[in-house]
Formats: sequence, C-alpha cells, structure tokens
Amino acid sequence: MSRKFIIILGILFGSTLGVLAQEKDLGTETVTVVKPYSPTVSDAFKIKSVPVLIDSIIQAKKEIKYSIFSVPVASTFVPAKGTAATVQKATPEKLYNSSVSMGLGNYNNALLDVYTSRDFDRGKQRIDVGVNHFSSRGDLDFTPLETDFYNTDINAAYSNRGRDGDWGISLGGGHKLYNWYGLPEGVFDEATIAGIDEQQQYYNADVGASFRQEDAVFSKGELSLKRFWDEVESGENRASLLTSLDFPLSQESFMLGFKTDYVEGEFANADVNNTANAEGIAYSQFQVGLSPSILIEKDELHIRLGANLVYGMDMENSEGNFYIYPQVTASYRLLDEVVIVYGGVNGELRQNSYADFVEENPFVSPTLVIQPTDQQYNAELGFKGQLFPNLSYNVRGSYKAENRKPLFKLNPQNDFRDDEKGYTYGNSFELFYDDVKTLGIFGELNLDVNRNFSLGINASVSEYDTETDNPAWNLPNLEGSLFMDYQLDENWFMGANIFYVGEREDLSAVVIPNAQPSDFPANIITLDAYIDANAHVGYRLSDQLSIFAKASNLANNDYQRWANFRVQSFQILAGATYKFDF
Repeated sequence: MSRKFIIILGILFGSTLGVLAQEKDLGTETVTVVKPYSPTVSDAFKIKSVPVLIDSIIQAKKEIKYSIFSVPVASTFVPAKGTAATVQKATPEKLYNSSVSMGLGNYNNALLDVYTSRDFDRGKQRIDVGVNHFSSRGDLDFTPLETDFYNTDINAAYSNRGRDGDWGISLGGGHKLYNWYGLPEGVFDEATIAGIDEQQQYYNADVGASFRQEDAVFSKGELSLKRFWDEVESGENRASLLTSLDFPLSQESFMLGFKTDYVEGEFANADVNNTANAEGIAYSQFQVGLSPSILIEKDELHIRLGANLVYGMDMENSEGNFYIYPQVTASYRLLDEVVIVYGGVNGELRQNSYADFVEENPFVSPTLVIQPTDQQYNAELGFKGQLFPNLSYNVRGSYKAENRKPLFKLNPQNDFRDDEKGYTYGNSFELFYDDVKTLGIFGELNLDVNRNFSLGINASVSEYDTETDNPAWNLPNLEGSLFMDYQLDENWFMGANIFYVGEREDLSAVVIPNAQPSDFPANIITLDAYIDANAHVGYRLSDQLSIFAKASNLANNDYQRWANFRVQSFQILAGATYKFDF
C-alpha cells in the first residue's frame, strides 16, 4: 500500500473514533505511522539443461569419417513442353444487309419478299426497307365467282440510337384484293351470278414515330397516324398517342401512362339488314386515359398495382362515359425457375376499327357499325417455368367479361338491294355486338433439344356465355397448334406446323320487308372442325443462295374458315432466297 492510502485510512479511522467518542470518552492515544512492509523475492538458480555427468562407465566416442562415391548416369529423357488446349471455333456466318426471296406454286400462287438495311455513323443510325407480296390467281371448283387475292405491303423505317435512348420514324402502305366468292350453294341462277361484281380492294397508308429514354422520367412514347379506305368509298382515319412517365422511388417505382385514341370513318352504304340503300354509316370515337401504377419487387415477389382510368366519347352521337378498370399483375417464384405462379386482373376500353376487322376477316361488308369494346375485366391465374433446362411449360386459367364484344356473323341474303358491289347475297359478314363472358384454359409446352431443334405445342379450351343467349358466332371452343423447326446440318433445314380449330356456329338469314333482323327467317349453320398441316424444307447452296419448298394444307381438305368460304386444297410453292450487300 502507498503512504497516501495509509494516511487517508488513518484519517477515516480517526474520524470514526471521534464519532464514537461522542458517546464514550476513551481518552487520547498516539498513532505512529511506520514504513510499510515491502517483501522481495530472493534470487533463484536455474537448472542447466545439460547436466554434467560424472560416470566412470562412459567411454570416449570414436571419430567416423564419411565419403560419397559419385558415378555419372546417362539419361535420354527430355520432358515435353506443355501446350494450351485449343477450342475449335465455328466459322462465323457472314451477315448481309439485303435479301430477296421469290417463289411460285400451284393455283398461280406467287411470293415476293425484299428486304434491305443500311447502317450509318458506326451503327447509330439505320434505315430499313421491306416489300412483301403474296398472291393467288387460281380458281376454285366449288364457286362460280372469282377467288383471286393478293396482299402487298411496303414499309420503311429510320432509327437513331444514342447513349441514353433511341428514336425513330416509320412509313408504310399496303394494297389488298379479295373477292366475296362465298355464295350459298343452289340458291342463285346463272343470270344472277353473272351480274355479281364480287371484287373488293383495300388500301392503307400510315406514319409513326417513337422514342425511348433510359433513366428519364419521360421514358417512352409512340405516335401513330393511319388512313384506311376501300374501293366502295369507305374510309377511316385513326390517330393514337401513347406515353409513359417513370418515377423511381426508394424500393418501388411509380409509372403513369397516358393515351389518346381517335378513330373516325364513314361507309357510303347502308346496313345490309335494310331493304333500301338509302343512307350510309358514320362513326367517330374518341378516348383519353390515364393508367397510374406502382411496381413492388421484394425477393421472389413482383407486384404491379394500378388502375386504368378512361373517358370514352361517341362524338357522332355526343355521348360519353367514364370507365375505371383494374390493372393488377403479380408473379412469385415458388420453386426458383421450376414453378412461377403468376396472375392478374386487367381491363380496358378497346378501340375497334374498320382496318382491324378487315385484317381479321377480309370478307366483311363495307357496311359495319363500329363501336368500342368495354372489357370490364380479364382475370388470369397460371403456372409457368422450366421442368428441365430445355423444357418449359405454361398453364393458365382465365375468366373474362366483355360488353359489346364484336362477333362476325353472315350478312343476310337481301334480294331488295341493288348495290354496286355484290356483298348482299349472303356472301359477306357483319358485326354482331353481344355481352360475352368467357371461361378459358390454356396450356403449352416448348422443347429446345439444342440450338438446331425446337418443338412446341399448345391448346386452349373456351366456354362462352352470351347475354342474348345466342351462340358466340364463329368462336371455336377448342383450338390447338404444333410447330417444329429442325436444322439438319449446315445446309439442310426444315420445319412444320399444324393448326386445329374446333366447330363454330353461324347464322344464315333472309331479309324480309318491315321486320327486325331478329325476325328474319334464319337457320344456324355448324362449321366443321378442321386441321391445317403445313411444312417447309430448304437447302443452302452457299452463304448467299438457298432454295426452299413450302407445302400447305397437306391433308388436302377444302375446309371452311368462314361460312361458305372454302379454302384452297393442297398447295405447293418453291423458290429461292439470295442474300447480298447493297
């Protein structure tokens, strides 16, 4: 202990005695503080690790001398130098910026496909031009009318790619020729048939612009202007604008979509259900919409929550309505890539147009009533994933509710009309709007054995419930398809596809004066299911030249895709493709 601590201890002890002295007087004493005891450790002697032994038995060691006798040995072994293993590289395929394909076949079928592309400024700018043509001038035995058709499209596009995004413009035009050749059998005499002008021609022109920006609030936009018209003074104009604003948050992202869509047109002829062609049909539909949504991503879960707010206006009749649709999608990786659960509920006010209906069914009459479709919701739930690295699957169920769903239905036979074009003989189609609820199941499998072989199959089953209790005209309950592509070697290639479409129902009617269309004499037509099998094969003579052959409708079945409109039976077309730099 230190001296200072001893002094403090003495003071405290003295104070304690003082307190006790208040109770009893012990007298006075003298306390003498001496130097504290400081013990020391005495020196220790370390034992030596090698003690000296005193033993008379130990003898002195004899000194031994060692020597090595070296003998040289001759060796012929020479180690081989190591070399790195080399990978045999495949010769890269030379790419050409232009190609021309031409083919001819039976039924006087002809194919032409021309494409060219040019890059500028080290690939930052690009121009693409394409011309596609397919035609047939063959006659079909089952109808006395002309069955020619051809379809020609011309497209050009310019694109500019920057560091943070890209933009581009496009121009297009087209010409289609079809005939209303689907006359009911045994109804009209030769004189009446001889006076039918069954030809219809369609024309279109369009211009578009688009841009995409990375890491920007104003992320993308599309503008489209289209003009569509036909040979019988029908015309349609359409303008649409789609934009998107992205707002990244801390862990989520917010997106605001905006769209406007305007379509207006006029048909010079009245509805075929009218006995007199007195007045044409005009339509004008405008809609504007906002679609806010938020994307939530957490581990294996992805959810987009949003809504689609649309105001639609029938400008021809000065009527408007406001619509609110759900926009919800989600996916969850249940078992990594093996099982992914996905689903959603979406709705929209779908803008319909004359051009879109012609693309789906070119045999419509130029007397359509154009209205938008109110798809209240489309709910889906499914599973998809990869069972093996080369085998993927997708299975889903859906339930959809649509108001004013357009269905193609045969125009009635109208003997009171004397229109310039012959589409009033029960050989054209009108639009029948119905409220339809659809329950559907869809499944598909895709197999990629290797980069040279792929195989896929899919099927869908649908059940329809209509508000009018009529069949869902021309909608099949069962559809399926199978496709296959195979690269046999570096020269030979082939492929095939098969389509199945189940039974459909249509209505054949006759116009009578002073009656509603629902009161016309009519009977339901059931169209048989059909299978359409197609195949193609080709051989590359060189890097630039190859020949090919295509076969269609291998089952040689003249089925009816639409009521009274039979297709060409077995078709074969052969041609060549030449690639070059332009």
